[in-house]
Amino acid sequence: MAQTEFLQIALLLAILMACAAPLGNYMAAVFEGSPVIQRNPLGRLERQILRLCGTPADAEMRWWEYAAALIAFNFLGFVLLFVILISQDLLPLNPNNVKGMAIPLALNTAVSFVTNTNWQAYSGESTLSHFAQMAGLGVQNFLSAATGMTVAVALARGFRRDSSITIGSFWTDLVRMVVHILFPLAIVFAVVLVGQGVLQNFAPNLTVFGLNQGRQILPMGPVASQTAISLLGSNGGGFFGVNSAHPFANPTPLSNLLELFAVLLIPVASPLMFGRLCGNPKHGRTLLYVMLGLFLTTLSAAIYSEAMHNAALSGAASLEGKETRFGIASSVLWALSTTATSNGSVNAAMSSMSPLTGGLAMLNMMLGEVVFGGVGSGLYGIVMFAVLTVFVAGLMVGRTPEYLGKKIEAAQMKFAVAAVVAPSAVILTGAALTLSTTVGLSAISSRGPHGLSEVLYAFTSAAANNGSSFAGIAADTTFLNLLLATAMVVGRFVVIIPALAVAGTLASKKTTPVSLGSFPVTGWLFGGLLAAIIVIVGALTFLPALSLGPILEHMLMLSGRTF
Repeated sequence: MAQTEFLQIALLLAILMACAAPLGNYMAAVFEGSPVIQRNPLGRLERQILRLCGTPADAEMRWWEYAAALIAFNFLGFVLLFVILISQDLLPLNPNNVKGMAIPLALNTAVSFVTNTNWQAYSGESTLSHFAQMAGLGVQNFLSAATGMTVAVALARGFRRDSSITIGSFWTDLVRMVVHILFPLAIVFAVVLVGQGVLQNFAPNLTVFGLNQGRQILPMGPVASQTAISLLGSNGGGFFGVNSAHPFANPTPLSNLLELFAVLLIPVASPLMFGRLCGNPKHGRTLLYVMLGLFLTTLSAAIYSEAMHNAALSGAASLEGKETRFGIASSVLWALSTTATSNGSVNAAMSSMSPLTGGLAMLNMMLGEVVFGGVGSGLYGIVMFAVLTVFVAGLMVGRTPEYLGKKIEAAQMKFAVAAVVAPSAVILTGAALTLSTTVGLSAISSRGPHGLSEVLYAFTSAAANNGSSFAGIAADTTFLNLLLATAMVVGRFVVIIPALAVAGTLASKKTTPVSLGSFPVTGWLFGGLLAAIIVIVGALTFLPALSLGPILEHMLMLSGRTF
């Protein structure tokens, strides 16, 4: 691998670390309702939107009211998107005259974008109208990302507040996330992408003829605007079926670096925002360092796996499925970044990665995508693991566990365990149902351990609300459309509801002053124990399945066998 590829990785991480603190502080100020921010034009826009909705900016909700508002809002979003998808042939901005989606595929797609999964069992450039891309998928890219962040913010308030029955207003948090953070970032980034050559128009597809008179159809449409929010919002579903592997969406090495930066920016800044909102910035930095350590570990192992001797290729470089415009290391970096952040976009073929790289990408998702995670979602995921960590530490010293001044008792443990276990259960159950039925087996293109990896990856991606795929599985069947949609719903809302319940029950508790007997939730001791809990839970749950999939395939690859 070229030295410049590693320099690109170092440059990306350096820029991210430099931007994390300023953005994290800004996001915290937004959700705290900073007077300075409220006086600017975006603050006035926020108040106008809330006024039109009939919601005061300082309204408060109990945790179950917050959860009910969140679920009702997302359900309405699902219904609206579903209607747009099945009737897009009757709606404007359809220059290519695409037909309405079939009901099972439309249901799967609507669930996918509402849950921030953006699983695509279709190619957007040939299946969707420009209106469906913008008014349907584009709108949900903003709203589903904002929904995830509202949960993280509410959870932070649960730790910060003392004997309170409320955790804020879902409507205020949602509007603030869209207006102050996602909207301005997406506009700036879309303009930058257009400057790099990414398409942005409303034209119909172009038909061109090459020198040998071969006919080719070039897709047109609002690519830059869709790509900007799909990457910034950890959505992942792009205008094209192959996302950022398409040169119209990612034309240059600089655009590739900028798009990777957009994938990681908000997730990297979120722990610092959380620390400030909780009143403990050092704890936020500790969470970030744990995430960064786990990310660098899996990234290093994946790059080594791609560079090692491959007997199946007689020692040649593993270039199949990679983007030669960007190099092997950059393709691996994207694969690990997109699965660590629940983004799900790709710039190379995931199924063409080495078995260990594919397995590590899968592991990122199996751990709950708490290594950075999505916009908000990875943050409240790692906090659930932190609750488990302080509970284990409390058992070790024989003291009631405390986390950021709040005692962790049976109720919080039950909610945290539910949030951690639910996605794991749906991954293994969904994969088992697929592999044990004729209709499920017929969708698998590969045999042997790679076929198992295809199925396991699909359900892991759905339950983790990631959306990436090994692409060897024929997902557009009624069976898989419905089963994967179920996995997306469970992976999203059966984690969100317990997280909000933890926020509500903690907010109602009195804050306990830190004493010499309190287990510190900052520093290397807590960080190491948290990382160990995350890895052990993932290893105990998924090691048998991974052993029969990517690990076995890697061992067979060393003897020259491929699938």
